[in-house]
Amino acid sequence: VQLQACGGGLVQAGGSLRLSCTASGSFERIDDMGWYRQGPGTQRDMVAAITRYHVTDYEDSVRGRFTISRDNDKNTVYLQMNNLRPEDASVYFCNARFWGKTWSLNKWGRGTEVTVSS
Repeated sequence: VQLQACGGGLVQAGGSLRLSCTASGSFERIDDMGWYRQGPGTQRDMVAAITRYHVTDYEDSVRGRFTISRDNDKNTVYLQMNNLRPEDASVYFCNARFWGKTWSLNKWGRGTEVTVSS
């Protein structure tokens, strides 16, 4: 199974970006999906998460500015980021919990970089 993320880039403070992450491969279902970010020399922290039934959770600093959503038919999770701040600049990673008939796998996608200029 694979996770392919895209949508990062350079944006001015106050601007918006939309990240997307699509799962591919052979699996029965995807449970929780989420977005994390990691700066140089820091740990990877959760930004937003969403269950299969669209229950969401956000890190406090992004609540009200970021929106996580998913399309279960497309196996894709999105992160709409509005009113971006310089401190949001980081490498963003998507994560998903996959299930097969007899297995479960927590998978990370490759990071996509978000740069916010002040």
